[in-house]
Amino acid sequence: MNPLISARELAALLDGGRPVRLLDVRWRLGRPDGRPEYLEGHLPGAVHIDLDDELASHGRPEDGRHPLPSREVLERAARRWGLHAGDTVIAYDDAGGLAAARAWWLLSRAGVADVRVLDGGLSGWTREGLPLEEGDVVPVPGDISLHDVTEGVADIDDAAAWPSRGILLDVRAAERYRGEVEPLDPIAGHIPGAVNLPIATLLDDGLLRSPDALRAAFAEVGATPGTPVAAYCGSGITAAHAALAGVVAGIDVTVYPGSWSQWSNTPGRPVATGPEPGDPSV
Repeated sequence: MNPLISARELAALLDGGRPVRLLDVRWRLGRPDGRPEYLEGHLPGAVHIDLDDELASHGRPEDGRHPLPSREVLERAARRWGLHAGDTVIAYDDAGGLAAARAWWLLSRAGVADVRVLDGGLSGWTREGLPLEEGDVVPVPGDISLHDVTEGVADIDDAAAWPSRGILLDVRAAERYRGEVEPLDPIAGHIPGAVNLPIATLLDDGLLRSPDALRAAFAEVGATPGTPVAAYCGSGITAAHAALAGVVAGIDVTVYPGSWSQWSNTPGRPVATGPEPGDPSV
């Protein structure tokens, strides 16, 4: 199933009478609480999702900034959103799908069969002249049952070993990969052996690029079908977007949720800097 849906396709789906649950996952670095913007205008019927508290947990620095939520936390949140088994779930944001992809990635691995991301997000919807509504949406609680997220997940030791058997993607901006700047974490640089594929290169005006363009972008860094590929970012949010792009391109991408925030806060983990991957055996 295509993990993306266009604004026009979503409008037709909503008119078709099938149960559709809309999740507004507005979140950005520097503006993690998207609720004020949600209240000002959102897709009709959409429920606001708190990424920090519902799509992540909280722990020690060495756990990273956005550890995965437990099954119980995610299931309780999904029920608050009104989800039932068999529902179609569409997540969107206002940042090119970078936050919505976290909801897609978690829910699809926790047992939701039909979950997609609105390509183009809120701006794609409004560009088509489709309506928004104001205020809060409080749905009748759902009864969905989820399972633990275990497939397609790498831990810190997996990430360390990954370059020896496949391609480890660092999808942060190039200057962070090179170690020239680090606005959030205690150490600048990248995991030795990782190659840089900035997530922005996979987008075009807020939309995911075409499957062919995505395959070409992945191939430029050695990530081709059949090659073991994993991705990390700053805290595990945009790495899920790399997995989303991978599905569109036909490439299976495992996500390292701890990402650089965990790696850089864990004593003894080596760090590479500069434009080259570095030696993963160091």
